[in-house]
Amino acid sequence: MGQVHIALFATLDLVGQAPGGPDEDPDGFAWGGWQAPLVDEVSGAQVTAAYEGTDALLLGRRTYDIFAAYWPHETGDFARLFNTIPKYVASRATPDLSWEGSNLLGPDLAAEVRAIGERHDHVTVVGSLDLVQTLLSEGLFDRIDLWLHPVLLGAGKKVFTDALTPGRVRLVASPEVSPGGIVHLRYERVEDIPETGDMTRVDGDRA
Repeated sequence: MGQVHIALFATLDLVGQAPGGPDEDPDGFAWGGWQAPLVDEVSGAQVTAAYEGTDALLLGRRTYDIFAAYWPHETGDFARLFNTIPKYVASRATPDLSWEGSNLLGPDLAAEVRAIGERHDHVTVVGSLDLVQTLLSEGLFDRIDLWLHPVLLGAGKKVFTDALTPGRVRLVASPEVSPGGIVHLRYERVEDIPETGDMTRVDGDRA
């Protein structure tokens, strides 16, 4: 069984909307492209490393349309990767699937994602915030790579919402900080539910 890795880019207040440019997701959002001035060589290398071994992309409709309009006309390592591996699109509509290797998923997303995991070793989800919420709520992921950026926006779609199903994750590597203050956190999903406690009764010493 392969793994589903989610790559998330967020502000310090956990806004994940339109990090790469103003046209990504402009609906009621004035800060599209907030990530672009913050990326540095170290964080860029971290993102590149996170894609190592990826043999399929899982994308929402909006992210797919952006990628399909851009990557087929580019060169370089990312372009070679994205243009050659299968792309799976979660959408209730019927997108243009002319980008080579593109496939539209059926209505049973959970079953489709599990089937993709059977066919591939390393499936990467990038962008696609609506899709990410579904994957998180259904527990359909194995790892999260989260880049926290040193900026506060106060508005925009969050990477984690109230629809999230309670669960636990485990840090799999020490946090890495880029020169510009971007923090890279890597977690894997744990098959367990969160525990609770009482901070007034630490070690039984407090009444």
